[in-house]
Amino acid sequence: MNEIVRAAALSGYFPAAEQFGVQPAPLLRAVGLTPAMLANPEAMLPARAVVQLLENTAAAAGCVTFALHMAARRTLADMGLVSLLIAHQRTLRDALEVLTLYRNRINSTLVLQIEEHGRIAILREDFALQFERGSRQATDLALGVLAQTCATVLGTLWQPETVLLSYEALPADQRHIYRQVFQCSPEFGAELNGIVISARDLDQQNPRADPALAVHARALLESVMDTAQRTLAQEVEAAILMLMPTGRATVRAVADALGLNLRTLQRQLDTQGCSFSELLSRVRRQQLPRHFANPRLRLTDIADLLGYASLGAFTRWHIDQYGETPSQARRRR
Repeated sequence: MNEIVRAAALSGYFPAAEQFGVQPAPLLRAVGLTPAMLANPEAMLPARAVVQLLENTAAAAGCVTFALHMAARRTLADMGLVSLLIAHQRTLRDALEVLTLYRNRINSTLVLQIEEHGRIAILREDFALQFERGSRQATDLALGVLAQTCATVLGTLWQPETVLLSYEALPADQRHIYRQVFQCSPEFGAELNGIVISARDLDQQNPRADPALAVHARALLESVMDTAQRTLAQEVEAAILMLMPTGRATVRAVADALGLNLRTLQRQLDTQGCSFSELLSRVRRQQLPRHFANPRLRLTDIADLLGYASLGAFTRWHIDQYGETPSQARRRR
């Protein structure tokens, strides 16, 4: 399956590079991109090249928060036509549902999840990409853009409690960009990456919502695009990603989540030349490197997150996939 993103994912790249005195052309060339390829926001770029570009540029700039400086420059309009519909949704929850519905139009490699736990909710964005290691820059950029989107929808009502980040803390004098982008203090060394808000904020009214304009925006979107352009395999992977940590990523549960009966799902996947077990393993392989990179996660925790009932089952799968045990792989990494 092709892993591609809109060139708009790199909005703000050039001014951020200029801010740190970095020459973009050689960095783009090193990953197979050119400035001309970024000129059209709707152009599609290889996702791996985009992720590697962010990491290389952060290293060249000597700034581990480079992607957040990009996010600080982003506006809702960078999402293209979808921004018109998002801007006029009645509540933040409605706006996030639009993000999910049209994710292929924005960035098909990201899967938005909303986890509600009592009085709080966690907004997470996980990558449907198989990285050799987690990408701090890609994670920062995704969460930063999500925060900017929420702030645009709710205005002064946007008051997140914290942003959870799985990597090590930066010195205090380098954290100002987190407060600028997220409007809250970060919590480093967390078990996951996400934005923590009050659950009530999901249903906060958008003070600038205009239902009539929302109707017009949806009609305009549907006239130029089709949300059904997403493949069934992509939808199955998104459902697996959401159900997997609960241990419920079974073919029957995914069929129920997609509103299909079991036989229909299996038949349609056969038509697309893939199977549920192949997609499940693919998602597990995608998520494994970033779980290994989180020092707070034990192997038993990783087994749970990948939907295994026991460490033994996880170990057998890992040996079958990679020819070594999870503990051996983690030490080597």
